[in-house]
Amino acid sequence: MKHTSRFTFSICLILLSLTGNAQEKPTTGTTQGKAEQSQTKKDSISPKKERYGLRVGVDLFKLTRSFYEKDYRGLELVGDYRLTRRHYLAAEIGNENKTVDDDHLNFTTKGTYLKAGFDYNTYQNWLNMENIISVGLRYGVSSFSQTLNSFQIYNPNPYFGEAPVIQSGQEFKGLSAQWVEVVAGVKTEVFKNIFVGFSIRLNRMISQKLPDNFDNLYIPGFNRTYNGDFGVGFNYTVSYFIPLYKSTVKAKDKTEKKDKREKKKKK
Repeated sequence: MKHTSRFTFSICLILLSLTGNAQEKPTTGTTQGKAEQSQTKKDSISPKKERYGLRVGVDLFKLTRSFYEKDYRGLELVGDYRLTRRHYLAAEIGNENKTVDDDHLNFTTKGTYLKAGFDYNTYQNWLNMENIISVGLRYGVSSFSQTLNSFQIYNPNPYFGEAPVIQSGQEFKGLSAQWVEVVAGVKTEVFKNIFVGFSIRLNRMISQKLPDNFDNLYIPGFNRTYNGDFGVGFNYTVSYFIPLYKSTVKAKDKTEKKDKREKKKKK
């Protein structure tokens, strides 16, 4: 009887041990499976990539102005190339032909200009957005000519009437000017790869070649010079983005974005 009890107790102990081992193995397998699935999920998340390329367009302001203003003809082509995540090389090239008719003076200015510099994108895009809110700098050069069509000598005491208008037609060739511009602008993607934007410019003259017995009252690319060496400009553009390649966003960049968002939320 004692031997039978011992035998029964031993069998029960062995069965309990086997049952415990059987339960431990699936649990371990399940844990490992979850870890492997989690690692696979992490590995399956593709890194974010951003597009780099060339954007080319036209200034609609100058283009449409040529249709509704009879004394003006102009065209400006614009372009920029994405150099880094936030820096863009930028340039504008154009041609203007403008006749100014003032109270005592009528003249025509025509010539070409080139502006080159950079833009810095201050806007933090979400997801796959590629919009731009930028500040930048340009160096501009212009080559042009002036034609004095007619003028009227100023008479401070018009007791006997105004002085007659004198037809001139004198042309001043080989004129030039150089200046710098501070630029602030916006570009927004309205359709795939098509951007609409505008910019405001503050100009400061560096040097200019003046005609004899006359002045550069209007310079292509710089605009009016009536206020001395300072001027202002504006353009409204539509451009097309040509993607050339993609670059992977580094983990450091993603961490910086996350930190900035958390700081904003705390504020």
